[in-house]
Amino acid sequence: MTINYASKIKSFEQAESQREYLTFEEVQSLAKSECKYPVLKRAFLFSCLSGLRWSDINTLVWSEVRDEGDVTKVNFRQEKTDGVEYLYISKQARELLGERQDQQDRVFRGLKYGMTYNTEIIRWCNRAGVPKHITFHSARHTNAVLLLENGADIYTVSKRLGHREIRTTAIYAKIVDKKMKEAAEMIPELKIEI
Repeated sequence: MTINYASKIKSFEQAESQREYLTFEEVQSLAKSECKYPVLKRAFLFSCLSGLRWSDINTLVWSEVRDEGDVTKVNFRQEKTDGVEYLYISKQARELLGERQDQQDRVFRGLKYGMTYNTEIIRWCNRAGVPKHITFHSARHTNAVLLLENGADIYTVSKRLGHREIRTTAIYAKIVDKKMKEAAEMIPELKIEI
């Protein structure tokens, strides 16, 4: 055949996926609630504060954590994109990492991916009064939304998440805009007499 018919086929547009995230109040509730696995709680909350993916948190070793005076930076190779990232983290995020160990040691020792931990996230959310279907990846979405809601610009959020294209991050901006629309209806109706 001289014609490649496969190249003439147009792919269909992929629908935008729903991104489940936590509000600041819901993260606060989780922070105060008991989680059966302390390493899971620390790693999840660290993801909420840093935006790191589970795969990057799971492989994070102490040599990638750079304490530079009052500032902490995480230098790591992103599992998904294989790109080298330099991510400043807050003092609170640094506290969640715990006490420094040997350079080659994993930061979140004992963290495992599987049904046991996934089920515990759901139970932990139930204990905290969070009625959403939350997965570990929801922590990354939470980070993006919280940054945007608190004034970070979309370019900075995009870079922090390691997105190659700004339109990937723009999905989170839509969520924040939706919250603005919801807020417009929060004030009860006035009984107005003119």
